[in-house]
Amino acid sequence: MQTLQHLSKHIFYLTPVQKTDRPILAAVKGNKKTLIIDAGNSVAHAQLFQDELLKHDISGDILALTHSHWDHVFGLEHIGIPVICHEKTYQHIKGMQPLSWEDQALDQRVEEGTEIPFCADAIKLELGRNREISIPLPDITFEKKLTIDLGDVTCIIDHVGGDHAKDSCIIYVPEEKTLFLGDCFYANLYAEKWNYTAEEASLLVKKIEAYDADTYILSHHDQPCTKQEMEAELTLMKQCARAVVKHRGNRAKIEQDLAEEANRELTANEREMIGFFVNGYIEE
Repeated sequence: MQTLQHLSKHIFYLTPVQKTDRPILAAVKGNKKTLIIDAGNSVAHAQLFQDELLKHDISGDILALTHSHWDHVFGLEHIGIPVICHEKTYQHIKGMQPLSWEDQALDQRVEEGTEIPFCADAIKLELGRNREISIPLPDITFEKKLTIDLGDVTCIIDHVGGDHAKDSCIIYVPEEKTLFLGDCFYANLYAEKWNYTAEEASLLVKKIEAYDADTYILSHHDQPCTKQEMEAELTLMKQCARAVVKHRGNRAKIEQDLAEEANRELTANEREMIGFFVNGYIEE
């Protein structure tokens, strides 16, 4: 069951649902305006968030998208406020507008490799048989970075890209030392094998580390990450990026290298990340 969490003085968020791929939706409330983060994976999802916010006398004034994947934009039809996104997100949404989301069209795109089975199944489960999806274009676009003053709290929207989605943006709330990562930290799922690449991952880590945050919110994690937890994940990503290049994609050597460095056996999470980097390695 989804519940609204009051994270801090200015931040509220609705918990995710893994089964139907509902990401976290959030609100950053200032004394002048409230910024909503992401539109949800359906009108029902967006409506639920709106209803939960209204219980706390909160309504959104402007919405920012972290990227253009379906689970973050299908709720746009229900959004009656201005929407901000990166220029690449705008173009991706424009490309999604003429698509059909009926079973036959979804199954065909899965067969072609332009859609993945997990997302197709989640769309069918979340939306049932009502697939008349309207995705209106956002109102405001930016190229690199945008700062919004909400009144006693600000939001910095920064395009970071990454393997998961080239249009990924993060949203930093300096007054709360909170960083919304969207899906940028996840692997590329739209590939034959889920993967990270050393170059993209290394650049992403540097961009994330540039922000002084104590709390990190990833869209499909049930709980926010602490600074210590995120530092461990970022360190692992840097180690994997270095090792996959050093050992030219040789998984056994990479695992041996990292196990020796840690002086212990690797965890399942560490082995999974190594596997993603191996999947993304291309011999030069």
